[in-house]
Amino acid sequence: MVSALALWAPVLLSAVLVFVASSVIHMFLNWHRNDLRGVPDEDGLMDALRGFDLPPGNYVVPRAETADVMKSEEFRARARRGPVAFVTVARPGDPSAMGRQLVQWFAYCVVVGIFAAYVAGLALGPGADYMAVFKIASTAAFMGYALAHAQDAIWMSQGWPATARSMFDGLIYALLTGGAFGWLWP
Repeated sequence: MVSALALWAPVLLSAVLVFVASSVIHMFLNWHRNDLRGVPDEDGLMDALRGFDLPPGNYVVPRAETADVMKSEEFRARARRGPVAFVTVARPGDPSAMGRQLVQWFAYCVVVGIFAAYVAGLALGPGADYMAVFKIASTAAFMGYALAHAQDAIWMSQGWPATARSMFDGLIYALLTGGAFGWLWP
């Protein structure tokens, strides 16, 4: 067994590698450019939503307060009439000012690395073979970076192609994490 604290170097290196890889994926490779589609009258929709003064958060329409309401014919008719929508409202501001999100993303990368360290540290001892470390750390990191994306496709109607691209990103991040752990394993 290896303590997760003894694995601080691969945790930090993997976070840096994933952060850089995600920057390359999103800024240069641009394979996510069509994940979110526009609407026909963007200004009209923005003006309409602005009138509701919605605070940042996630919304669904129509929304049933209870299971009984969801079963009611009135609610079902509203849902059939549509549109049915999941809406995320973000804070207004300059979309290129992503400092806060980038700090949170790096912190998330560190957290995934800590969990990969914990799992690999429980499974392996000091001096473990590179491939054994790589397999366990990569698998744990894949769970942190990729698997939850399927929930958005299943429950939030995110398209499966966008989900598959995000999960592929997660695979890249997981392999980088496994490589860092295998290289720096004590």
